[in-house]
Amino acid sequence: MTELAVRVTGLRKRYGDVTAVDGVDLRIRRGEVFGLLGPNGAGKSTTVGVLLGLRRRDGGDVRVLGRGPAAGNRRWRSRIGVVWQDESAPAELTVGETVAHFARSYPGPRDSRDVLALVGLADHADRRTAALSGGQRRRLDLAPGVIGRPELLLLDEPTTGFDPAARHRFRELVRRLAAEGTTIVLTTHDLDEAGAVSDRIAVIAQGRVVAEGDPDELRRRHGAGARVHWTGPGGRRRTEWTTDPTRTVTALSARYGGEVPGLRIVPPTLEEVYLRLTGEADRDTGADSRHEDITTGAPDAGDAP
Repeated sequence: MTELAVRVTGLRKRYGDVTAVDGVDLRIRRGEVFGLLGPNGAGKSTTVGVLLGLRRRDGGDVRVLGRGPAAGNRRWRSRIGVVWQDESAPAELTVGETVAHFARSYPGPRDSRDVLALVGLADHADRRTAALSGGQRRRLDLAPGVIGRPELLLLDEPTTGFDPAARHRFRELVRRLAAEGTTIVLTTHDLDEAGAVSDRIAVIAQGRVVAEGDPDELRRRHGAGARVHWTGPGGRRRTEWTTDPTRTVTALSARYGGEVPGLRIVPPTLEEVYLRLTGEADRDTGADSRHEDITTGAPDAGDAP
């Protein structure tokens, strides 16, 4: 885990007068699941394109699996798997034929049957891809990315169209590949997915990394507060958004003479942290405005019937 699969230092990329990437630094260890998050236009796709050698950088230094992507040869590319957001297998081929076709592109591919089992399509090998559901086609899109036993796997919005069962299988697949030593870079707008599978996350906004760390660390360092829930008189549920939950709970304890009924403290979600970091958070914290004034014990204006 100490050896780097990806090292990016001061990456810059411009398109005319527009700066798409402005000094991005990344260190991604081998065997790590790394989430790359950011709004549209933040620089994620450009960064991934540079990692793959599809786009040339204007500044900085990039090393992927020990070499500069712009000089990557066919053997180097065979060590990298990619699953793009808009991929779709040829409609006239069967599922099994599709996987076998891509297997021929790699020197030591996984067995096609194993790959179909990995992506949850073992029972559909003889089915034409045109007959698959949208979620099944998306699962099939994963197969070319993993069949070559990649050292580095880049996933672009991989769970689009997945139902809960498919999401569960995807998470198991990511954990298995990471346990085998595959480095995985995940770009997604699904914050729950990123938080569930990523060892570390980098948030990019306006071409720069604005935060980096494991999901819990991001919540602790960049969360703006927490929601305190409790049960008020008459069994009515109350919510208070606060940047000092300890003080809020202490005041509630004094108010209720000890134990606070139905007390629950909910830390900021990864989505709330993300929206705050990228400048997309609504000014309203999202807290329920109908709450008790726990200092005076009087209901606030929003509590009036």
